[in-house]
Amino acid sequence: MTVTSHSRAAQVAYQDLKRLHLDEAASEIVGSIEERQRGGRVYLYDKFRIGTTMRSRYLGEATPELRSRIENAVALKAESEGRRKTMARLSRVLRAEGFMALDRDTGALLSAFARAGVFRLGGTLIGTGAYGLYQGELGVRFDSEELAQTGDIDFASFERLSVALGDQVEEAPDTILQALKFDPVPSVGTRQVWRWRQASGEALVEFLTPAFGDETVKPLPALGVSAQGLNYLNYLIAEPIPAVALYRSGILVQIPRPERFAIHKLIVADRRRGGEDQAKSRKDRAQAAFLIEVLAADRPDDLAEAYDDALAQGPRWRARIEASLALLPEVAETLRGVV
Repeated sequence: MTVTSHSRAAQVAYQDLKRLHLDEAASEIVGSIEERQRGGRVYLYDKFRIGTTMRSRYLGEATPELRSRIENAVALKAESEGRRKTMARLSRVLRAEGFMALDRDTGALLSAFARAGVFRLGGTLIGTGAYGLYQGELGVRFDSEELAQTGDIDFASFERLSVALGDQVEEAPDTILQALKFDPVPSVGTRQVWRWRQASGEALVEFLTPAFGDETVKPLPALGVSAQGLNYLNYLIAEPIPAVALYRSGILVQIPRPERFAIHKLIVADRRRGGEDQAKSRKDRAQAAFLIEVLAADRPDDLAEAYDDALAQGPRWRARIEASLALLPEVAETLRGVV
């Protein structure tokens, strides 16, 4: 397959746009910073008063990048008007450079979820919706077939994180979905709703969470939704990264690391073999093959680490990966070349 890079100007514009969106998020801090430790990690909160009540708003894990932005929150707030104009200009540049923008319905949905705090509180966009955003992260062009939407918009989050955060979305996703003309899809054997279908189209929104054995429906308190448990998902959404979806002046979302996305696609492709999911399985393998080719050239160490991590999870993981690679001999050769 042929990999075509975006221009240097487009890659710089995307990175600048992402940086400005992260600055914009930090500029919204209104109170003092509170640190909380859980499981050996430190999480930061914006602690402020509303009337006689103290509130805490989750900001994220205490990375050096986030701490730096918080330290500059006052200056970032003062620069807000100019920053937003620059964000609009950079979005126009990316469209002119051939970046694929979101359709109106998907853009409206992700924008509403971002405003409500879905991504801030651990929600991660996965599936084809996330795959399309690697055009910016990796600086490569996707053709229309590679970005063909399945109609599904999938979100995932860790149950443990959702319970531990002690914060909630500002508007429940089900309220947003109803306003956008999505109807709940009843689940078999449970009253919990984890998927929604658009009344006037084929779009299907699903909420997912990692499972470790039984794939049951579980609550995600921080996001105010229920989610279907799926095995292998914990690997995909570990250490997610920020990304900008191109709609209006951009939407700051969270997506899986591209190397984990690629290896995870090899796993789910084997799970989907046969029957009505056969077409999805072929698409999974195609997405994995494309990303692995790009990553082997540009980020071989990241790819090797993700591959080794998946293989170390156990024989069932290795069997699924090997089954997919048996159908992708060139990809298997590429992976052998980076480990």
